[in-house]
This record gives sequence, C-alpha cells and structure tokens, in this order.
Amino acid sequence: MNLIVKDPLQRKIEIANWIVLAILFIASWIFTPFEFYLGVLLGGFISILNFYWMERGLRGIFTNTAGTVKGTVMIKYYIRLVLTAIVLYFLIANGTVNVIGLLIGLSVVVINIIITLITTMAKKKLLEEVI
Repeated sequence: MNLIVKDPLQRKIEIANWIVLAILFIASWIFTPFEFYLGVLLGGFISILNFYWMERGLRGIFTNTAGTVKGTVMIKYYIRLVLTAIVLYFLIANGTVNVIGLLIGLSVVVINIIITLITTMAKKKLLEEVI
C-alpha cells in the first residue's frame, strides 16, 4: 500500500469545506423555509462528496503506474457525473429542495477554495512584506 501524505493546504480546504457548509446551513436554517435549507445541506453534501471522490480518483492516477490509467479515470469521472446528475434530478423533480438553496449548497467547495486562496495569498503577501 502506497500512502501519499496530504498537503497541509489540501487538508485545510477539506476541513474548511465542512465549516463553510455549517455556516451556510445554520444561516439558512434560521432565516429560510425547510426546502431551502434542506437544499443547502444536501447540495453541500453532494459537493463535498464529489470533492473527496475526485481526490481519490486523482490519487489513484499517481499511485497506479500502469498504462491504462487514463481510461479508468475517465470512466470513473463519467460515473461520478451521471450519479450526481441522477441525484440532482430526483431532488429537483420531486420538489424536495429549493433550487436556489441547492445551488448555494453545491457552491460550498468553490466558495471555500476562493476564501482559502484569498487568505493564503494575503498571508503570503504579509510575510513577504515583513521579510
């Protein structure tokens, strides 16, 4: 078994994903109806699950040295895409969630990456000014 150590920035993003989801969920739970905050929660779970699934697939690329890596990665990508589309279809078609809330939840990882990028670059700029 080949263990690859996670980068501290990646670990920071993974933890912050859950924090951003919690903040968005609590805010929507307080101020919005059930379908909206359920959409935020389920969209956030789907987004974070896809982030982990993608990370696992990419990790497989770098640990597998066989020549058929590209094909299996693409197949896994399309499987993930189809499964996500099916879940989103059923959530929206049944009226279980509010579409806007679902979109906000699906944006959790993107929001987090932008926040992490800004804070990391600000810290780097601050350190460069000190040195």
